Amino acid sequence: MQRLTAPGSVSGWADLDGLLRRLVQDAGPSGGMLFLLPPGERVLQLAMVYGSSWHIVAPWARIGVDEAIPAAEAARERRLVWVGSPEELATHYPRLRFVVPHDHVVAAAPIITGDAVWGTACLLWPAWHPPRLGPDEREALDVFCRQAGPLLQRAAARSCPLLPTAEPRVLEPVRSCIPDRAEALAAHAFAARLPGALSMDLEGRITYLSEAAADLLGDGVASGLLGVRPWEHLRWLSDPTFEDRFRAAVISRRPTVFTALRPPDRRLSFHLYPDAFGVSIDIAPLPHDPAAASETSTQPPAGPAGAAALYHLMHLAATLTETVGVKDVADRVADQLVPGFGAQGLALMTVDDGRLRIASHRGYSRAFAARFDGESLTSHTPRVRALTTGAPIFFSSFAEFQRVYPGAVRYGDRNAWAFLPLITSSRPIGLLLLSYDRPRHFPPAERTILISLTGLIAQALDRARLYDAKHTLACTLQKGLLPQKLPRIPGLQVAARYLAAGQGMDIGGDFYDLIRGDDTSAYAVIGDVQGHDVQAAALMGQLRTAVHAHAAVGMEPGALMTCTNRLLCDLNPGLLASCLYAHLDLTRHCARLAVAGHPPPLLRHPGGRTETLLLQPGPLLGITPDADYPTADIPLPPGTTLAMYTDGLIEAPGIDIDHAIAGLADQLARARDGDSMETLIEALLHRAAQTITPTDDIALLLIHTTT
Repeated sequence: MQRLTAPGSVSGWADLDGLLRRLVQDAGPSGGMLFLLPPGERVLQLAMVYGSSWHIVAPWARIGVDEAIPAAEAARERRLVWVGSPEELATHYPRLRFVVPHDHVVAAAPIITGDAVWGTACLLWPAWHPPRLGPDEREALDVFCRQAGPLLQRAAARSCPLLPTAEPRVLEPVRSCIPDRAEALAAHAFAARLPGALSMDLEGRITYLSEAAADLLGDGVASGLLGVRPWEHLRWLSDPTFEDRFRAAVISRRPTVFTALRPPDRRLSFHLYPDAFGVSIDIAPLPHDPAAASETSTQPPAGPAGAAALYHLMHLAATLTETVGVKDVADRVADQLVPGFGAQGLALMTVDDGRLRIASHRGYSRAFAARFDGESLTSHTPRVRALTTGAPIFFSSFAEFQRVYPGAVRYGDRNAWAFLPLITSSRPIGLLLLSYDRPRHFPPAERTILISLTGLIAQALDRARLYDAKHTLACTLQKGLLPQKLPRIPGLQVAARYLAAGQGMDIGGDFYDLIRGDDTSAYAVIGDVQGHDVQAAALMGQLRTAVHAHAAVGMEPGALMTCTNRLLCDLNPGLLASCLYAHLDLTRHCARLAVAGHPPPLLRHPGGRTETLLLQPGPLLGITPDADYPTADIPLPPGTTLAMYTDGLIEAPGIDIDHAIAGLADQLARARDGDSMETLIEALLHRAAQTITPTDDIALLLIHTTT
């Protein structure tokens, strides 16, 4: 089941197919996945699957780079991630272990060329794999990433990038040898002698079953079951047990067994034996047990919800615990529900001032979705009816939809719909719409699962709306503490940015300022108060005010830093701060700087040469009141750019700070002489976003001398 996508050449995908097959052959895992990171996005998308079922890996169709998943961590930290035991998986990646409780170990490696991360290769082995990744396995991963990176880079350079589609390319395992006629006949005779031989592929479809197996299952004709999933065809096997045991066998590559009651009183044992190509099953009758038959027969199956739906429900529940704002919730819901529940379309709507607003959608064009954005809650539509009555509405076909709503609008060939109100604490807060291309009957078990989903989504949305309200308040406070605009100073071109880390209330302690002196001088400062709360922001405002006041009277950098340090010690807030201060002499074309435990500034000389200014620093502000702060002089001839920044621009887990500073300096050196400071500052921030995942606030101040 291989699917091609466009843009992207067929030969490019074929080459990538071959690389992944060779990786699996050389490393010997039970399965492999390839995630790609489209340019400019922060979401890894599943592009290829080998040795597993799309239905099993569907929850990971889209993974945010910031998520606690090995594939995301490898891309985020640009390193190989090895999880060598189920216990380690449960400890460090509880959401992943919770959703996939079957024993396995994982390796994930980033695909990188230069500063660009193209995706992640992820391999799975059974739990009996040695606790360390072998050198041959590590080498196979390294070779794959070294070859896949340039391939993806070349495709993008030719304007035909290899982009993943809604469903990944599922690569069939390649058999090392094909049996001859005698071997095939012998294998068939062996299977025929088993009491109930049955074989399934990795997607769970029956590829072979004996007449005896068909009789035991109650179908009677073996050919009637070929190509179907037994838990979808046989109602008495729709209990999640069979599908769950099948998933366990495929993932863990361990034999497993379970028993089931075929109504009215036939007990059967199922022995599952997995390999790289599927699962062989031996079905055998068990002695009659009236007690067991009576106990089981009183619990008729609820319908074909299946293990997959339950796992998707648990995965979404775990995912929603990590969301913050409404957009985050909306994106996670859309990313998970479409592949997880087989829908072709989804729209998540929220109630806002008497109207339904579309927060996110998948499977619909932007123009079509816009037609329903802002729908009044007084409208006579299924969306409003479901929301105002609090009862979900299901339509199994378009004909049924039209009978109830003659003016119903159809998108493409959609043929089934579920309108699910989102209600929490008896308050309607939104609506979830799912649509399907084929008629769908929505059996009771599936309706129960979908209604359970709406409860989880409603609670997450309610929390997210409160977070967004606090975030708006935080942003307003932050903007009030930072300069509204920088002064225009003859002889200087300047640009500044502040980016919140997205932690807590998004209030940070980073600050910057540019202060006009007399006709021949200006003062620049940048600093970072530890913490991400109101106390840090308040202290930041006090420090910025103190620096501004000291600079206004022409205080020298070392003395200014000493006075500010004493102020912080007197305030005794229990917080420390770093700071970098520069007195710019515009007549003599030089600057005097003092540093309090702050990252070193960068200096780009006329012509492009860039250096890191390794100044002698004083201690962080707030440690001791009698600290000294040395002053250093640097030249600033016309055409020089001074870059001052906080550590959020260079620090992240797994990143070497010296390497990050060197990369930032290299980006600054590559700037064109005619670029504006706004263009340059955006380039520096873009590079940082591509190479690290910021975990702290970022402040960046660029100063360029012109005369």
